Amino acid sequence: QVQLVESGGGLVQAGSSLRLSCAVSVRTFSNYAVGWFRQAPGKEREFVATISRSATNTAYADSVKGRFTISRDNAKNTVYLQMNSLKPVDTAVYYCAATTPSRLGITMIPNDYSYWGQGTQVTVSS
Repeated sequence: QVQLVESGGGLVQAGSSLRLSCAVSVRTFSNYAVGWFRQAPGKEREFVATISRSATNTAYADSVKGRFTISRDNAKNTVYLQMNSLKPVDTAVYYCAATTPSRLGITMIPNDYSYWGQGTQVTVSS
């Protein structure tokens, strides 16, 4: 069983920074690519960032490129999302998700992720 728990969300002003964490409970964390997604009220869930199993490959949505950075610490079974220069449009529930060991590489498609956390709220005020 793979469990993911997000933390680090909160209410911040525009221009501020937050770092989200995703703790993954699984025996071989390094076998799973992990992604971050977000969902704003009334909108569909959208891709934010993803990182490969060994952290050699990453990908970002155009809307966050240059502002957000995804990283992982396989020794701590944790993936991070450093969010800088936050904007009100970044307001959403942020979810982390993990693929399965059989999936190689990285993917931006939500359906390619088999395990999801409960989400953490990020609210950016103007």
